[in-house]
Amino acid sequence: MSKSDPNLASMVYVTDRPDEIRKKIMSAVTDSGSEVRAGEDKPGVTNLLTILSACTGRSVATLEAEFSGKGYGDFKKGVADAVVATLDPVRLRYDELIKDREELGRIFKAGAEQAQAVAYRTLSKVNRKVGFVERPR
Repeated sequence: MSKSDPNLASMVYVTDRPDEIRKKIMSAVTDSGSEVRAGEDKPGVTNLLTILSACTGRSVATLEAEFSGKGYGDFKKGVADAVVATLDPVRLRYDELIKDREELGRIFKAGAEQAQAVAYRTLSKVNRKVGFVERPR
């Protein structure tokens, strides 16, 4: 899994369906051998362990122990399940929102207003620090 790889199958998108995620992860490049452990000599497995750790909140060492003696197939299935469980609620919410243009407009407007308020405060601070005098409105 690599965002710098031009192959679209090398990265998982938030909007990918669970079957797409599973297919991409099951076809992810692993390393020679069958030991599930992190290491410089195992960049593919290390990458998948890091992804699994991020999705589950468990340490890489814990995951290495959990998959000790298991093959890459079981390991990749575990990674795919964790990624699907993490991303599917986000995808489902995205699917809801993308269909509701009014709600999207409301969200965008609220975000723009909030960003404008923060930007105005920041710009005011900068102006004061560099000695520009604010004109009354």
